[in-house]
Amino acid sequence: MITAIFRFFENWIQPFERRDDVRPPQGLVAFVSYYVRQAKAPFFAMLVLGGLAAGVEAAMFWFVGRLVDILDTIQPADGWNGLIAQHGRELLLMAVVIGLGRFAVAFLTALVDQQIITPGFYNLVRWQSYLHVSRQSLSFFQNDFSGRIVNKVWSAGQATGDVLTTLMESVWFVLIYSVSTLVLVAQLDLRMALVVLLWLVLFGCLARYFIPRIRENAKLSAEAGSMISGRMVDAYSNIQTLKLFGSDEANDGYMRRGFESFQETILRFTRLLTGVRASMALLSSIMIVTMAGLSIHLWLGGLISSGAVAFTLALMLRLNFLLGRLMTQLNGLMRNIGTIQNSADLISQPVALKDLPDARVLQVRVPEIRFDNVSFDYGNGKDVLRNLSLHLEPGEKIGIVGRSGAGKSTLANLLLRFHDIQSGRILIDGQDISQVTQESLRSQIGMVTQDTSLLHRSIRDNILFGRPDATEEQLRQAARRAEADEFIMALEDQRGRKGYDAHVGERGVKLSGGQRQRIAIARVMLKNAPILVLDEATSALDSEVEAAIQSNLVRLMQSKTVLAIAHRLSTIAALDRLIVMDGGRIVEQGTHSELVSANGIYADLWARQSGGFLAADAAQ
Repeated sequence: MITAIFRFFENWIQPFERRDDVRPPQGLVAFVSYYVRQAKAPFFAMLVLGGLAAGVEAAMFWFVGRLVDILDTIQPADGWNGLIAQHGRELLLMAVVIGLGRFAVAFLTALVDQQIITPGFYNLVRWQSYLHVSRQSLSFFQNDFSGRIVNKVWSAGQATGDVLTTLMESVWFVLIYSVSTLVLVAQLDLRMALVVLLWLVLFGCLARYFIPRIRENAKLSAEAGSMISGRMVDAYSNIQTLKLFGSDEANDGYMRRGFESFQETILRFTRLLTGVRASMALLSSIMIVTMAGLSIHLWLGGLISSGAVAFTLALMLRLNFLLGRLMTQLNGLMRNIGTIQNSADLISQPVALKDLPDARVLQVRVPEIRFDNVSFDYGNGKDVLRNLSLHLEPGEKIGIVGRSGAGKSTLANLLLRFHDIQSGRILIDGQDISQVTQESLRSQIGMVTQDTSLLHRSIRDNILFGRPDATEEQLRQAARRAEADEFIMALEDQRGRKGYDAHVGERGVKLSGGQRQRIAIARVMLKNAPILVLDEATSALDSEVEAAIQSNLVRLMQSKTVLAIAHRLSTIAALDRLIVMDGGRIVEQGTHSELVSANGIYADLWARQSGGFLAADAAQ
């Protein structure tokens, strides 16, 4: 029965339900409202239950005062019979409200909070934030720390949920409790109600003064915290580079400057919080003494009963506790609001590179590629490609050669539409790639890059990215063709997982560069896309392994249109055509023998190679 109740509440919000648009609007209120609208019923329930809880809380203190007055009218000798005979109904009502009503409200509040809001709403915000951010362009991630992005996406869900539950469970609770207190003490004497009202007004003035300052400092603290998180993730992710080229003193100095900046921000914030606590303590002390003196004065004058004095003082002490806790929670509330604002600034950014509303699925009957007068820059006004035109016939294998910075890798990235071009068109099988969905475009292209990074998952999962529905035999055949099966079967990770089930570590750090490259090649072989892009595909392989794979790459390239980028010219010399790029333009093209005979840039690069690599001075 209890399990069924839990499941009913737990299924109220479906955090992973599919939505076509998961981009939240900009602005704090709009950002929070976007998610709240997806969970209106639970938050309305929280509102109602919070009001009931506050009413019951205030009623309990009234019951205490009333009980004192009732006992004053009863002689102990009358016993329970006399007490029940005179006040039985009233006492039964008290028992029901406190014993059953309070329990029911508390239980339902816990169910809504813990079974609906915490698992459902928090993860709804996190999931949708992740989905939207994950669809951002490559430039979005290249321009920021990955750790900082992750911190903001995760914190958005936690902070948004915490703000709303604080508003419902604390701010709303105290508001209803304060109104109930005003009504109850006003029935005794209006002067006491005025004291309570003055207390609330002065509390409001303090809140109005401190809250904007807390909010601003909270936002600065959240940004400083994200900066530190990003620096640490960056340091740990590149720990090998730091140990190879850095010094502990220099590395520590860089991190310490970040921590010092964070410390300065936090100190400004904590000074403000100390001021809040001191101001609240002074206000509450004055108001409690004032209310106590007024209550005793009214009792001495016979205007209120001793039960009313007990009820009033208990009510005031509880109000003092709630207002103090509320101010503390307002501090946390403002911190969370600052975190939300900080996260929203990143999460609500529009996707810079997105499919058109009527984008079609790319259908490739013949893998023909055409770059038509393409110009591109990275937003800095410096052209990387200028009016470049290039036509790849179906099944043609083209090698791209050029010095560093000539635009070779940019050409491949534009074909995959990692960036949008400034002018011109890129066509595949006569279809403009800007008019088709990015997912369908990239499904038709297999790519092996120079810097291969793998996901910290199993070898099997990493290869199956090429084709998730592949069979085990197809998976292993691709690994064998990539000369990877033998070393894979010998792998074992720190948890004892072996072979294809072994995990590779973050970015594949547990494998050598050549092993990672062979996994990437196996993934592309399994994908078997009609267009193949090789960006220094064998650069991380030793000569023996490269020779073993070359024949497999030749078989892989059969019936495919191939764009191969290489500094090691011997790896592409046998391709159908070689393109020489310089300064974002095609300056030479032809076969290897034709280009060598032309005595141009290619001939110079070829002459400068030693062991098949581009000489250092030619790569500048």
